[in-house]
Amino acid sequence: MKLLRFGDVGSEKPGLQLEDGTRIDASGFGMDWDETFFADPGNLDRLREWADANASGAPAIDASTRLGPAVSRPGKLICIGLNFSDHAEEAGMDIPAEPIVFFKATSAIVGPNDQVVIPRDSQKTDWEVELAFVVGKKASYVSEENALDHVAGYLLHNDYSEREFQLERGGQWVKGKSCDTFAPLGPFVATADEVDDPENLGMWLKVNGETKQNGNSSKLIFGIAHLVSYLSRFMSLMPGDVVSTGTPPGVGMGFNPPQFMKPGDVVELGIDGLGSSSQTAVACE
Repeated sequence: MKLLRFGDVGSEKPGLQLEDGTRIDASGFGMDWDETFFADPGNLDRLREWADANASGAPAIDASTRLGPAVSRPGKLICIGLNFSDHAEEAGMDIPAEPIVFFKATSAIVGPNDQVVIPRDSQKTDWEVELAFVVGKKASYVSEENALDHVAGYLLHNDYSEREFQLERGGQWVKGKSCDTFAPLGPFVATADEVDDPENLGMWLKVNGETKQNGNSSKLIFGIAHLVSYLSRFMSLMPGDVVSTGTPPGVGMGFNPPQFMKPGDVVELGIDGLGSSSQTAVACE
């Protein structure tokens, strides 16, 4: 199943993308794609049954309709830094001995094709295509062997970052990661059964039509099962939480000289099987 959300900001409805690419309104199912939905694995089975019975008669979603964040109100948005071996090399940093964990404020979450707002006083806004996953059932002290049982699905995330705020202003990375619009999620969540091997997915990002990132999730230092198990030692992962697993090389700060975003730039990105998204940069008013 490919789960999406559509409609005006704050009034999004649940939808589905069918195998032929058609998008339909799934409001008739009676649930949004939120913590309550993901907490019960049986909901996916019931949704499949609903789609089999109702997809042909459900309202179609016009191609011009705005897509919202693919997950509704996740309790946590957890990110992993320097988790691609080739990105760590690009950044001139050692391979971490343990996952580098940070948070993005959930207020940064927007739809996949919404504008990205360059913050006030920003000189170093940067892009990062990332593979994210959605937690299904609650995970606490989960073994690595059983960790993937707690993953409901996968989705595309652009982990926008303001590098001065992140690296030069002291404190934690969260300041440079949490600006409004810095977490477009989607276009959809592909349920785990749709993704044969999440650690072998092509990932790409372009700025103004020029390829900047062209990587593969096979370069993950800490794989998805390890991340679920590791994180669950320090906090409960709750249904609907989103974990973003890191970015391949080609971020703006990795170029010589560095390349950072300016108003009018168009960023396009995608991951095999998880669709694509596009954001146009605008200045903060």
